[in-house]
Amino acid sequence: MLNVDVKKKILDANEECAVANTRFFTEKKILCLNMISSPGSGKTTILTRTITDLNGKLKIAVIEGDIQTEYDADRIRATGAAAIQINTHGACHLTAEQVSHALHGLPLKDVGLVVVENVGNLVCPSAFELGEDAKVVVLSTAEGDDKPAKYPGTFAKAAAVLINKTDLLHALDFDLDRVKTDCRRLNHNVKIFEVSAKTGKGMPAWYDWLLSRLQK
Repeated sequence: MLNVDVKKKILDANEECAVANTRFFTEKKILCLNMISSPGSGKTTILTRTITDLNGKLKIAVIEGDIQTEYDADRIRATGAAAIQINTHGACHLTAEQVSHALHGLPLKDVGLVVVENVGNLVCPSAFELGEDAKVVVLSTAEGDDKPAKYPGTFAKAAAVLINKTDLLHALDFDLDRVKTDCRRLNHNVKIFEVSAKTGKGMPAWYDWLLSRLQK
């Protein structure tokens, strides 16, 4: 009997589509970021604040991944930005093919940045390339400071880590230094931003990094 490695076939097919997506972004001169986190980390709040604060400087479009509902896409649209919702109906990550289909439904005129807000999960999304320029991981202080150590595969691939909900630090047992040390042990080039999407603290440094990536 022929032993077929189904997982390898799936990943190979995804990789082919991811390469095509990368070519699409390059031709359109669009930066694409794959944003990964656990559920409830504040990804959508970060994005809505980023879109609002960078209005006039950077046009952003968003591909939203969730198991069900259009709640997050609706929040993005309320800022005036274009958003397409992908419901995975149980799957824990987005695929390059899903992103490809979404891209052809997005109005991309004058868009400089496409953010793929992946399904809330710190494992599966990092295994599937989407054709993005970089992965961004969001970790909220409410989740605990052990996540980089527990999920090294995801944090090792991150170009940037946003430590969100720093406005709650006074009420939590969260060791910022531990998180930063663990992240840099996995990837010494990672950029780390301590932010509060709710209050806006620390967000300008994140914006500067985004704008610098556009110039590369």
